[in-house]
Amino acid sequence: MVLDIWKQIKKREIAPIYLLYGTEAFLINETKQLLLNQVLDEEDKDFNFTAYDLDETPIETALEDAETFPFLGEKKVIFLHNPKFLTAEKTKEKIDHNISRLESYIKEPAPYTVLVISAPYEKLDERKKITKELKRSAVTVEAKKLNEYELKNWVKERAKVNGIVFDPEALELLITLVGTNMFMITSEVDKLALFAADEKQISAAMVERLVSRSLEQNIFTLIEKVVQRKPEDALRIYYDLLKQNEEPIKILALLSGQFRLIYQVKELSRRGYGQQQMAGFLKTHPFRVKLAAGQANQFTDEELTNLMGMLANADYQMKTGGMNKSLLIEMLLFKIKR
Repeated sequence: MVLDIWKQIKKREIAPIYLLYGTEAFLINETKQLLLNQVLDEEDKDFNFTAYDLDETPIETALEDAETFPFLGEKKVIFLHNPKFLTAEKTKEKIDHNISRLESYIKEPAPYTVLVISAPYEKLDERKKITKELKRSAVTVEAKKLNEYELKNWVKERAKVNGIVFDPEALELLITLVGTNMFMITSEVDKLALFAADEKQISAAMVERLVSRSLEQNIFTLIEKVVQRKPEDALRIYYDLLKQNEEPIKILALLSGQFRLIYQVKELSRRGYGQQQMAGFLKTHPFRVKLAAGQANQFTDEELTNLMGMLANADYQMKTGGMNKSLLIEMLLFKIKR
């Protein structure tokens, strides 16, 4: 678990090789930055930190650097980016890498170097010898999307670093409003921490007042108003989005995407799928599935089928220029009230 590895790094329990892989860029970036800051002082970074793009540089060049003693310091940090040789990709690589050289280094890494291999891919090729060797010897961080429980724990840890705590309702509201984008959540947590510097506690009222809504979240709230049979409130949110210069075609695409998810979740639920299974099948975050499941319960099958038809028709009219685009969505919101 990435949070446990962060704790080890903060205690300066540093391994000679790290393998970071997965599609959650925030977790990869945070791990790299944490390692860099814990291993090297600010003045050492100019001399003893190097990053290599393996699309442009052979692995053996980077390893020669790794085996060279640090300059006026005890440690050095080397980042290796884009190790496509760890994947099953068939694309022609620009550089021929001496993989056996890396295999030898893994067996006897330089004690004064921290080598960080950053592979922003969903999967590595587990059949390859080099992948097996790395996973066996390196500290491996799988940077996957955090589930709801992990995400909340991570927010609590981030808040703790800032010297604050979240009320349970505030934490729930934060995730609901911001979604699961960790870059956005981090920004909002740090902003809330500044605001609550004296109180040391974040309330739901603070979150409601201060947290920025993403376009996706505004769409979710708009749909909530539809579910609650409050078309006037839904329209008010829509007009606010137009004032913020959001394009009607983008708003319609997000509306369609959310209702499509609601429809799919309702159908999969009927087939006996659990929320985690649905998230895997639909390739979306479990938290989004949880929210969609709550909304799905408010619609009959017939209502959702009709909605999907209306959204498809609005999309066709918008793309063929048959009607004013902003008016199209306005009429749609009137039609879909229950």
